[in-house]
Amino acid sequence: MQLHLHHPLEPDSASRFAAAIVEAAADISGAELDYSPASIEMVEDIVDGFRTDGASSEEMAESLVAFGCYVGEILTRYAGGTWSNTENALPLIPLVVRLPDARECHPIDWVFRRLEGGPDVSIRELYMSALPRKAPGPSGAHEVPQVGSHE
Repeated sequence: MQLHLHHPLEPDSASRFAAAIVEAAADISGAELDYSPASIEMVEDIVDGFRTDGASSEEMAESLVAFGCYVGEILTRYAGGTWSNTENALPLIPLVVRLPDARECHPIDWVFRRLEGGPDVSIRELYMSALPRKAPGPSGAHEVPQVGSHE
């Protein structure tokens, strides 16, 4: 797949892609993406809309990458992950979020897979499976907010 992106897709640029899609989603559909785990549901709905409209991964590649970066930013905030390149040849996009326990998450791939597979691919479930039961906090361990949580 040929990607035509406005910025290089690197660990340092992921937050820019996420911010751009937050702005675009607000302008185009009025969606308020707030970097909360609950907002993953909106991402799924938007991607499902692309699918319903018959859009292909190729046609929507830039938006899908940006939505993947958005989901990845949620992982960095709620699971303590960091953006990183991967040497793994399997992911569609070699940019991943590396969790504190050394697992790699592929949020950009998750979004592409949602478009291709529809509701059978749950970005929410993939996100939930990435979360540790406890995450370090400023005063020790605390519960990580879950999807649908208002914390």
